[in-house]
Amino acid sequence: MFNILVSTTKGTKVGEFQCIHSECRVGKDPDQLIVLRGFKISKHHATLRQNKEGIFIVDNKSRTGVRVNDEKHQEFGPLSLNDKIQVGDYQLRVQSSDPQFQASAPAETPPPPAAPVATQAAPMASAPVAAAVEAQPQIVTEQSAQIQRRNEWRRKVHTELLKQMDLRRVNVSEMSDTELRAQSEVLLKQIIDNFKLPEDIELSALTKEVLDETIGLGPLEGLIADPDVTEIMVNSHDQIFYEKAGNLYLSDIAFSDDQAVLGAIERIVTPIGRRIDESSPMVDARLKDGSRVNAVIPPLALKGPCITIRKFMQRRLSCDDLVAFGSMSPAMAEFLEIAVKQKRNVVISGGTGSGKTTLLNVLSNFIPDNERIVTVEDAAELQLYQPNLVSLEARPPNQEGKGAIEIRDLVKNCLRMRPDRVVIGECRGGEALDMLQAMNTGHDGSLTTAHSNSPRDCISRLEVMVMMAGMDLPVTAIREQITSAVNIIVQQSRFSDGSRRVTSICEVTGIEGSVVQLSEIFKFQQTGFDEQGKVQGYYTATGTLPEFYEQLRKQGVAVRLDVFDKDSRYE
Repeated sequence: MFNILVSTTKGTKVGEFQCIHSECRVGKDPDQLIVLRGFKISKHHATLRQNKEGIFIVDNKSRTGVRVNDEKHQEFGPLSLNDKIQVGDYQLRVQSSDPQFQASAPAETPPPPAAPVATQAAPMASAPVAAAVEAQPQIVTEQSAQIQRRNEWRRKVHTELLKQMDLRRVNVSEMSDTELRAQSEVLLKQIIDNFKLPEDIELSALTKEVLDETIGLGPLEGLIADPDVTEIMVNSHDQIFYEKAGNLYLSDIAFSDDQAVLGAIERIVTPIGRRIDESSPMVDARLKDGSRVNAVIPPLALKGPCITIRKFMQRRLSCDDLVAFGSMSPAMAEFLEIAVKQKRNVVISGGTGSGKTTLLNVLSNFIPDNERIVTVEDAAELQLYQPNLVSLEARPPNQEGKGAIEIRDLVKNCLRMRPDRVVIGECRGGEALDMLQAMNTGHDGSLTTAHSNSPRDCISRLEVMVMMAGMDLPVTAIREQITSAVNIIVQQSRFSDGSRRVTSICEVTGIEGSVVQLSEIFKFQQTGFDEQGKVQGYYTATGTLPEFYEQLRKQGVAVRLDVFDKDSRYE
């Protein structure tokens, strides 16, 4: 059993392949283990064989031949990781994944010790990113070598488990997670009993890691289970970062190889009907708990498959929680609750990772239970609890590039579903026009989010997104639509210390000339930083009374006006 690392001669990584037999073939034919493209590649170009002496490559009378270390050979071996094998415009490197074979390899061609990656250095497991980069060791330590040895055994046991499940014709798709885990544990125990594991490898830990990699998300399971971890970033199979309390840390865990990362991605996207392959190398998906997932695979991701997971809190958040977190003041929370209940159209503005979706979730739960809500999202993330709720999710194109259902199509359709409120997860393009029309045609109290850095920028962004709809509308008409549709803009920001705060709440009051008028009601005033680098400041009202409060008073709705007192501060 051995691994083959494939890249182009220009250095672009293609992928890593695992040969579980003593022989594998390379060529253009789809039946080959490693399928390469190009006019220089023959149908059955070359064969890699492993015997007692090592791994050999044999040229199968191909058109362009096989070059090893810049010299043409009919047969060459035993191969080491240092040997550069050129097949057409591709470069191959081989390495045995069998520790016993590596130990008995010829002395003249031993594979060089791999330089330890940052994830394999235990002292860096909880160090901030900056400290981790400075502390990265340049030599193989005993601990990193042990981790590397454990990863090799994990890969070997995992491969054998998949082989046994395939031989027994296990229909994984028809089994529940509990049944699959139980059957895998039985097979795994048999496999480990047949292997002679080194004494320094803990059996229970190896079993858990292999099961997680076979059934779950591998080494990410522990990070996903940690409630304090808010974001997980897999840059490559051996480099995993996570965010905790607003700071980035480098983890000491790693996948066994790129194929294990691809397996985790497949287990995420397959249950929700998404796909990821060479023709569609990017995907947005979600976990069972609603956490947002983005994945990118080669050839777009040069270092290997990448995964970014943004976790959401499992318990239902309220405005009181956001006040306790310091994300807003009690006066802001009270105002936003009244605005949503009284059917004001709200747009939440903010940058990436500023907490827009979390705030949208909180505000959406202020909608009364007797109203019908239709949500439209690219990848379902909202968690609403009202009884009369319909959730719609966009669909990507199929392998033929057809069948895509865009957010804009869903927005148009949801207007025929008799909604009282329309909630769009995020406006990114032409759906902004349909959203404004919905807000203007009897669907008051609708909510959405948009990427922008200030309330004023939010107006400009809405204008641009409406233009993306392809309608040749004059700017004045667009601004009039925005003015009549949007009532409140809530600006959410993420600060340098990782904290997320509502920095401004503005009311759209009208249009003068060609300028949309904004009236700021609440704001966060930053005063500096403390000794730990945390942002210091206070929330305050500007003294401006919202126009719709006057309408509420005339309608007999009891509202408090003291929350808009300019002198009130909330630290």
